[in-house]
Amino acid sequence: MSAAFNYKHLYYFWVVAKEGGISKAAERLDMAVQTISAQVRELERSLGYALLKPAGRGLVLTDAGIAAMQQADQIFQLGESLPARVRDAVSAPMVRLAVGICDGLSKLVVRSLLNPVMEVKHLRLLCHEGELDDLLGELALHRLDVVLSDRPAPNNPNIKLYSHAMGTSSIAWYGTAAMAKSCAKHFPGCLADVPVLLPTGHTALRARIDHWFERQGVRPRVVGEFEDSALLKTFGASGMGVFPASELAHEDLQTRYAVRHIGPCDGVTEHFYAIGTERKVQHPMVQRLLQAAT
Repeated sequence: MSAAFNYKHLYYFWVVAKEGGISKAAERLDMAVQTISAQVRELERSLGYALLKPAGRGLVLTDAGIAAMQQADQIFQLGESLPARVRDAVSAPMVRLAVGICDGLSKLVVRSLLNPVMEVKHLRLLCHEGELDDLLGELALHRLDVVLSDRPAPNNPNIKLYSHAMGTSSIAWYGTAAMAKSCAKHFPGCLADVPVLLPTGHTALRARIDHWFERQGVRPRVVGEFEDSALLKTFGASGMGVFPASELAHEDLQTRYAVRHIGPCDGVTEHFYAIGTERKVQHPMVQRLLQAAT
């Protein structure tokens, strides 16, 4: 970026874009129109692109202006939150734990895995959900302290990652009272007749369930597949179909979703891992999670 780049010029441009015109921006900033206009032109000169163009009686963003506005939004929104962050840091020491959560993991299970740290005084928990590869990239950049996953980290010659086992849970089938009644007499054969909801193939669990169906000689009537585990349970609770879930969350499934246990998915277990960048975990909150899981 040019050495002539000036954040004050960027701020004036940001206000102009927010207000939809230089006159309104000047009024908000209590400055002369000519001054605001000159500052925006200086920014355009330093970047080498026009950021605003006339449209009727106002101004609109160019493509370059849209890109600049997106960055300016992040910069000045962070700036506006600075006083509160400083105040919070001084008023109470915070224990920060940034956790990446694979989108295929059950939210109820995640809550159970994180339970050992929930009563820590002054805990500031930051949860980021996404696909495993994206979360591991954030972990490598030290934007996350740990990633919770249903599979160990893949081998990567460029990033040294360590997978710490946090335990396993058996899988069972759940559904509404009506679905449970339909399956009461001939489980698991009933799964060929009742509608079935499954996680998508991006989860480690899906392959195990598919193999279970093969062993049972059952061809399921699949009516829905979901990447998000909470959506899977929500649609299952609405009566769309029976669904597999971790028995670790059995009580929450019954109380929050009002579903019933239909039958076990014998031999199928879900594995949980805490993935970090160190063989010997240093973060006290991650240590606490692993100690509770052993």
